[in-house]
Amino acid sequence: MSVNPPFRADIVGSFLRPESVKAARARVAAGDLDAAGLALVEDEAITALVQREAAAGLKVATDGEFRRSWWHFDFFGMLDGVNVVELDHGIQFQGVQTRPLGLHIDRQIGFPADHPMLEHFRFLKPVAEAAGVTPKFSIPAPTVLDFRLESDALEGSHYGGHDDIFEDLAATYRAAVQAFYDAGCRYLQFDDTAWAYLCSDVELAKAAERGIRTDHLAERYASLITASLRDKPADMVITTHVCRGNFRSTWISSGGYEPVAEQLLGETPFDGYFLEYDSERAGGFEPLRFLPKGDKVVELGLITTKSGALEDVDAITRRIEEAAAIAPLEQLALSPQCGFASTEEGNVLSEAEQWAKIEEAVAIAAKVWPDA
Repeated sequence: MSVNPPFRADIVGSFLRPESVKAARARVAAGDLDAAGLALVEDEAITALVQREAAAGLKVATDGEFRRSWWHFDFFGMLDGVNVVELDHGIQFQGVQTRPLGLHIDRQIGFPADHPMLEHFRFLKPVAEAAGVTPKFSIPAPTVLDFRLESDALEGSHYGGHDDIFEDLAATYRAAVQAFYDAGCRYLQFDDTAWAYLCSDVELAKAAERGIRTDHLAERYASLITASLRDKPADMVITTHVCRGNFRSTWISSGGYEPVAEQLLGETPFDGYFLEYDSERAGGFEPLRFLPKGDKVVELGLITTKSGALEDVDAITRRIEEAAAIAPLEQLALSPQCGFASTEEGNVLSEAEQWAKIEEAVAIAAKVWPDA
């Protein structure tokens, strides 16, 4: 059994942006700072973040997504054939909309050899290794690109419909996996909202309105993920985080994992699954019965990132015990339910509260799994 990585106490990826980064981005917007100046500020902030992650007891570190505005649009907009465009509406969360951006495909989708996030990882790697932790990098899953397309997103391209992009999309991700591997990445994560939306009748209805064929979509997405990971090197760990929406402490999707658990846990070749379990909206642990016996790990997202209030340690321990009645304890681990800032705006909590959450997760994991 290997949990190295993913780790008994792990993280999804994003952290609240420090004031230095916020101020530098404001200066860029005002024309008072160039891209090189911003990168230097980000470098310093990421170095400090990695040291803080290590000091909190984590064995893993991310760059906090400090160089991104969005968890997904930044990556997608840097792909060949994909453009981030303005819409007349944002993504609707509970009581709030995001900025009105979307995606448009104008030619064949591909992964460029000079994708900027490769360089982002190349900076993170030596900083993390100097701090004695494993560098982890997160990118949005291919399923997210498909699910987020508006009804007119393929106009002007040679793709006739959603199903037509799958082959090129899988090839794009195979190239991305290999490129990150060649850059030295051994721990990569696919962040994914699509699986959670498949558990919501409301979101499925919206998807159908956007022209997505929703029947057997879980099976088709499992095939897309399998094709994307087909050439994954044996010594590379790739996990996924299933997200229900995370913007300014709000959310989108409700519904337990039962509708997709068999395809997600049983058919996709991920090494680990970060599943949100911080609220009743996620349902019970019964879907964990589809986790194959072996080395796959489920990170139980029992520590919420949507508020600063600390969880009760005994309550979290009991919930881990409940999950262990369905799936083997040795195949379980603990993490926050999501990142702390899926967009640069961040969730509604303080940096002190953020780190208290991380330290609590580390302490609980050490108690439940002495090998943590």
